[in-house]
Amino acid sequence: MKETNGVTNIIGEEEQTNVVVKKSQEKDLENALAMATTNGDHCAGNSVVAKKKTRPVLVKTWSENYEINDVEVPGTPRTPRTSTTPGHEKCTFHHDLELDHRPPTREDMIPEMSRSYRLLLGSLGENPDRQGLLKTPERAAKAMLFFTKGYDQSLEEVLNDAIFDEDHDEMVVVKDIEMFSMCEHHLVPFYGKVSIGYLPCGKILGLSKLARIVEIYSRRLQVQERLTKQIAVAVTKAVQPTGVAVIVEGTHMCMVMRGVQKINSKTVTSTMLGVFRDDPKTREEFLNLVQSK
Repeated sequence: MKETNGVTNIIGEEEQTNVVVKKSQEKDLENALAMATTNGDHCAGNSVVAKKKTRPVLVKTWSENYEINDVEVPGTPRTPRTSTTPGHEKCTFHHDLELDHRPPTREDMIPEMSRSYRLLLGSLGENPDRQGLLKTPERAAKAMLFFTKGYDQSLEEVLNDAIFDEDHDEMVVVKDIEMFSMCEHHLVPFYGKVSIGYLPCGKILGLSKLARIVEIYSRRLQVQERLTKQIAVAVTKAVQPTGVAVIVEGTHMCMVMRGVQKINSKTVTSTMLGVFRDDPKTREEFLNLVQSK
């Protein structure tokens, strides 16, 4: 320190202190980034691995000449939610649907979800501790996990090798399959029925598997348009038929109990692939079968 006219000059000391503090903050930031990379981005041991860019999940659909091209359809889990995935054995949380890290089992999500529902009840002006609501947060969490259980199901798991070689090339139709889903815009249900038709090409699918395919994709946060396409693409991937047709008719509670409140409105969506798209007679036959009582 230097004294000038009886006043202590501490500017030099302040500058030195600021430099030390700045270097310390930079070091803390580097350590935090290194820890985040190790624990969050990749989980293989304790080493830091550079995060790789992941390509979109691709599925197959038909083109005009019936060859299959790759197109992206959203809503398909990138990896199964299991701690046995190679490289994730030591993970407490891990990757699903690009939400970065989630608990290894859905049951492990219940406590955190319950706290969120409890906070929601309080925000609505309710008393979460009164008798009628005491267990509501946990019940609501378990219900939401059931409504969205399709995130933890894969096409391969559900098909379970129920694909059979069969010399049959006539139309197969399973209609009026009940469907329940959740609108991703308002988190309220929509429900209805699904009709699926396909023209086999040397392979047929167990009939119950068509209903299970509907379950996989409907038990997620959805829009009806995407749901319809995902079902059609899944059947295409399963048995590589000459064509696939899917029609979904749904009632949306976001239009019934809120908003415009039109209780009799129904939404119909369709996806036609392969010969169902290109051949009007084949498409007409399918529509007639679906509409017949």
